[in-house]
Amino acid sequence: MNPFKIFFATLTISKAKQTMNLKNFYDIKINSLQGEPIEFEDFKGKHILIVNVASKCGFTPQYKALQELHETYKDKLQVIGVPCNQFGGQEPGTAKEIESFCEVNYGVNFLITDKLDVKGKQQHPLYEWLTNKEQNGVSNSTVKWNFQKYVINGKGELIDYYFSTTNPMSKKIIKHLK
Repeated sequence: MNPFKIFFATLTISKAKQTMNLKNFYDIKINSLQGEPIEFEDFKGKHILIVNVASKCGFTPQYKALQELHETYKDKLQVIGVPCNQFGGQEPGTAKEIESFCEVNYGVNFLITDKLDVKGKQQHPLYEWLTNKEQNGVSNSTVKWNFQKYVINGKGELIDYYFSTTNPMSKKIIKHLK
């Protein structure tokens, strides 16, 4: 058999396997901070910025920029905050305490989910998808700290991710919304 045909047949099979492992972002189940189911499918056509948040972190003032991003691009973007207590115990609060903190201190009215794990044995399926190339089709990543941001396009595809030091109103993020 022709070596080129073997190479391309192998490449085609490899691509097919890779595509079969991809999971649909819109099928992921998660609840809001109030315990109501969030349907990611409701945001089809919009970009989504997912960020793990914490109330007692040095990056907590980014809530202000997240709210500004949410208000400025609300017709193109859905911001979703994901409380997580895995980094220095910086989100110890209950759902009510988190909600109150966000509203009182930063006027947050974008969507906030249940508190969950973004890494480790109890990692939520959302973060399994965000951090695993076999599921998202783009890249592997590790959540390094609070306020790491993931951008998903209007088709439910991962575009990129940004570490905590990237301000939510950064050109790096906004360029995806233009």
